[in-house]
Amino acid sequence: MSLFVSHGAPTFALEPGLAGPALTDLGRRLPKPEAVLVVSPHWMTTGIRVGFSEKPATIHDFSGFPPELYRMEYPVSGHPALAGKALALLEAAGWKPVADASRGLDHGAWVPLMHLFPEASVPVFQVSMPMDLDSESAWQLGEALQPLEHDGVLIVGSGSLTHNLHEVRWRDRKASDYAREFTDWVRANIREGNQQQLIETLKLAPHARRAHPTEEHFLPLLVAAGAAGIGSSGGLIDGGIEHGVLAMDAFVFNREATWIGGLSGFPN
Repeated sequence: MSLFVSHGAPTFALEPGLAGPALTDLGRRLPKPEAVLVVSPHWMTTGIRVGFSEKPATIHDFSGFPPELYRMEYPVSGHPALAGKALALLEAAGWKPVADASRGLDHGAWVPLMHLFPEASVPVFQVSMPMDLDSESAWQLGEALQPLEHDGVLIVGSGSLTHNLHEVRWRDRKASDYAREFTDWVRANIREGNQQQLIETLKLAPHARRAHPTEEHFLPLLVAAGAAGIGSSGGLIDGGIEHGVLAMDAFVFNREATWIGGLSGFPN
């Protein structure tokens, strides 16, 4: 099983909207994982790195937000042993990973996890996004990490289903038509199991380059889907569209083809 979450703006930690309570409910329904592995666009590196910190710090990697956001902490443990398994899997798949014992958790990891596992009771480690990652290699990265499922690792791709910060309208609840159309296209191709369509989303989807002027916030979805296989079922969390343009959907990809109670199916 793997999960894609939209982490939106850092203020998602303070303003949970529709998506926050839904993620909390999902966290209660999921079998408790041994650890969570997060791939986030806020840790991009030359090559690929794996976080080995035993007590990863909460990184406040943003500016210009309310002071209370900088006081928030997610005091979670790391899991060096499972990070070591991730590193070995990546090596076996032809990547050249490097262990990083000092890196903390960026806001693409800790902000959504504050909703998913608010008690910080599940260890967390990250795998970085290589700067040269593209859609095909993002899918392959997910495939390489997939065997960690057998060790009880929940693979989470954290990004944003739409991410045009130039058009953000703070606290505007009226969704832009283009963001809705892009979101509907992605939902449909996940529902129908169109792997190649999904990989080529940023070439084929309506308004793709308006929804994602750069691709780094979309690629974690492909990591999560690649880790489970596009034919998987599981469910959709409709997170709505925040600030006019930031779609907050989350998707559960479940290789076992069983539904997680309480999640909606995909609209027809």
